[in-house]
Amino acid sequence: MIEVGMTYKTTIKVEKKDTAKEVGSGTLLVLATPKMIALMEESAYKAIASELEEGTSSVGTLMNVKHISATPVGMEVYATATVTNVDGRKVEFLVEAFDECGKIGEGTHERFIVYENKFVEKTYSKLNK
Repeated sequence: MIEVGMTYKTTIKVEKKDTAKEVGSGTLLVLATPKMIALMEESAYKAIASELEEGTSSVGTLMNVKHISATPVGMEVYATATVTNVDGRKVEFLVEAFDECGKIGEGTHERFIVYENKFVEKTYSKLNK
């Protein structure tokens, strides 16, 4: 059962491949915003994964995040996701990211519980249109 307060933390050491210059979101060798967001989303899906019924998964549907401080290559970064609300198949999270000097990002994230087979079938049916 997914409950308010469930949390997960994901940690990486920033490498060149994680930078804005490398992922195409800017020209600087600093942690890319899309990489920070991906870390937050990974924490969110892992926070609830063990509670999902067999044959279901969660998909991200909304991300509202501020990237408030840059992080250099070589520094450790972690992101946390904490369940703040459960409404049927919709799960809402507080997401935050930190480097060794403090908070670098914060926001909210929303995920929906889906039936894997039905979701993939519907998605791939777009190829036949």
